[in-house]
Amino acid sequence: MAEMQKKSISDYRMPGQRGPRNRGEVEKAKDKKGTLKRLLTYFASEKKNVLLLLIVVVVGVVCGILAPSLQSRAIDAITEREFADLPVLLAAMGIVYGINCLGTYLQGRASALLSQGTVKRMREDLFAHIVHLPIKYLDTHSHGDIMSRMTNDVENISTTISQSLSSLFSGVLTVAGTVVVMFYLCPQLALLSCSTVILTVFATKYLSKAMRNVYLKRQVLLGSLNGTVEEMVGSYRTVAAYGKEQQVIDEFNGISDELTSVGIRAEILGGSMGPVMNLINNIGFVIIAAFGGYFAYKGIISVGVISAFIVYAKQFGRPIDEIAQVWGQVQTALAGAERVFGIMDAPLEDASGEIDMQSLSEEAVIAFEHVNFSYVEGTPVLKDFSLIVQPGQKVALVGATGSGKTTVVNLLMRYYQPDSGTIRIDGADIQDIDLKSLRDATAIVLQDTVLFADTIRNNLKYSDPDITDEEMIECAKQCHVDSTIRRMEQGYDTMLMADAGNISQGQQQLLSIARAFVSKPQILILDEATSNVDTRTEKRIQDAMVRLMKGRTSLVIAHRLSTIKDADRIVVMDQGQIVESGTHEELLALDGKYHELYMTQFAGGVI
Repeated sequence: MAEMQKKSISDYRMPGQRGPRNRGEVEKAKDKKGTLKRLLTYFASEKKNVLLLLIVVVVGVVCGILAPSLQSRAIDAITEREFADLPVLLAAMGIVYGINCLGTYLQGRASALLSQGTVKRMREDLFAHIVHLPIKYLDTHSHGDIMSRMTNDVENISTTISQSLSSLFSGVLTVAGTVVVMFYLCPQLALLSCSTVILTVFATKYLSKAMRNVYLKRQVLLGSLNGTVEEMVGSYRTVAAYGKEQQVIDEFNGISDELTSVGIRAEILGGSMGPVMNLINNIGFVIIAAFGGYFAYKGIISVGVISAFIVYAKQFGRPIDEIAQVWGQVQTALAGAERVFGIMDAPLEDASGEIDMQSLSEEAVIAFEHVNFSYVEGTPVLKDFSLIVQPGQKVALVGATGSGKTTVVNLLMRYYQPDSGTIRIDGADIQDIDLKSLRDATAIVLQDTVLFADTIRNNLKYSDPDITDEEMIECAKQCHVDSTIRRMEQGYDTMLMADAGNISQGQQQLLSIARAFVSKPQILILDEATSNVDTRTEKRIQDAMVRLMKGRTSLVIAHRLSTIKDADRIVVMDQGQIVESGTHEELLALDGKYHELYMTQFAGGVI
């Protein structure tokens, strides 16, 4: 029933709802600690890679701290002309730098494995959650924004894990280890060197806050841009038909200009972090050179120690610089993770129910009992709606646009829940019926068809992959589409393009109807199912549908009244209420709303 869910997103939509495009308001991470803690739980299945990364980082940090000390001793050996230990020191330095180089390679490899494994699970969890979200959620949220969370936000998390996580680990360890060694060598010079930390903390705090805000706004605008493109591509026929190309271009350019402006600010802020940190580091070098020379003159330290301090000062400043630069990425990743978890935390569709449709009578009675419903509070769409559909009946719902016809189907399929009242099938409340069982037992044929980029065979077998080819072909014959399929070069193995663009709309409609035949439903819902076929084919399909609907409860949403003249019962709706009910002849004799609609269509009037 995935097709029904997918179709409902676009066709069974709340009036006026398209999904918000948030352009001005910036989302802020409300719970950084909670988001980070939850993000870390995804590392649970990557323990080996996490352990490997930690080991590699620790070894690299130890080598990085040990190398300047060996260099200091080598310089002192040269200045003091004690050459006996020099070869050993030089060999040790070569080994340390070699291990450090290998560690860097392994660090990149471990980071890649960790990031891809973690993000794979996150992406799978997010997609699985989206698939089971209520139709209402997808109706009221921008599709482009949801896609942005699946792609951009998750990719940002991946980039942060692969590039920033190891930098944070090694940075913290390097700073701690370097400070310990510096204080061991010369506490006075270490204190003077650490004075630059105050400047670093101040610069990092200010720039990181600015980067976080502008990066988050960039992500929101990117989601808005995706939503605009998704809407335009999906509606390009309408855009072209109304000549609105320039309008959508202007709208796109408006968001694009704003995104460009924010992007420039983000790049400037991100790029300024390095120069600012370099300036602070250079100040540290000046302090070491000045005071280190003074301490060496006084005999407190040796020249080798000064050399080591210069390297350590660089090592001390570099991790802080890296941490400051990746902090913006971390903030962006946390904001993206919170957006991803926001979808994951959205309540899933209520699929509860202990009753299986197979346990009910095949000729089920559908009963709407005093149902009230509104998409927006205070604006009722159905008002005290009551209707009984007897088994085997073909009941048609007619009425002006907005009268509530499609809403009846939305509630029957449990896409939405009624505000009050009850809907029953064979006496059982649909809330007590297993949702999958309900939808498996129902087939919907919509005016606008949905066919997947797959073979015709797999499209026809979508609801029941286990059906035999013979049964499938028989259903196709009943829908008068078998001969059309066989005339195609590859027959039933013909591959359909995206949106079935390589076949006509009429052929798409016939395939959609044949797919409904294949599903052998207990309940059949038709929404102007023959609107895209010619009159001759329509008559043959109507005959086939009589056989399909025999013994089944059927609801027909009708716009062309000529298609439901033979309905067992026609229900006329107006402003969410039933105003007339009866057969075609009975309703015409009443000279009421149905008579008005009928005469409007067949007397050349305008609705």
